[in-house]
Amino acid sequence: MQLGVFDRLMILNNLPAEGNLTTIKIVRELREALSFTEDEHAMLNFVTEDGVVRWSGPQDYEADIPIGAKGSEMIRKAFEALSKEEKLTVQHLSVCEKFGVTE
Repeated sequence: MQLGVFDRLMILNNLPAEGNLTTIKIVRELREALSFTEDEHAMLNFVTEDGVVRWSGPQDYEADIPIGAKGSEMIRKAFEALSKEEKLTVQHLSVCEKFGVTE
């Protein structure tokens, strides 16, 4: 799936921290797939200021991230939970649209 830098950061920040053995293994694989390579770090020039991650590289950079059906379902459920709690922001919108999040 084509995901931008901000999409990847949003998903990484909202993956479940707990679950059963199967889901935690999938979360680990998702974290590895969504994480940035050394080449991406060099190209994107990440900087963290006051707890906020910024990058000065290409703002429209996207990468093809392999995400299976169960991983997609877990991401969708995580963002649906945010929606139910009324904690979604406009920054979440792209991820919600890509993963079919509904109310």
